[in-house]
Amino acid sequence: MLSSGLKLIDSVAQLSEKQRRERMETSLEVQPMSVRSTVLSQFEIVAKEQNKELEPLSDQLELLDSGLDSLCFAIIVARLEDLLGVDPFSGDDVVDLPVTVGDFIRFYEDVPAVAR
Repeated sequence: MLSSGLKLIDSVAQLSEKQRRERMETSLEVQPMSVRSTVLSQFEIVAKEQNKELEPLSDQLELLDSGLDSLCFAIIVARLEDLLGVDPFSGDDVVDLPVTVGDFIRFYEDVPAVAR
């Protein structure tokens, strides 16, 4: 009985590892349109989780007017790093920070595919 229970636990662990690897492989193949939808969905998810009223998202919407605060953006950046495999804000070459939602999305779209 104990042996079959351990086999079941091992099977679940292997399945979880396989799923994790598949997600990582999929995230490495994200195309620009997918990047856009991933970023926008994280804005919406985090706003809901943090009980923030999110303004209608458009490329021209200024981040300061979006309804999100600095904690929300920190959560979004951390999650996008997990989902997309990159943090475009961590390099030494970041000169201008994004001002609008469109700028924010382009930060992720413009990361060379090699870095993802």
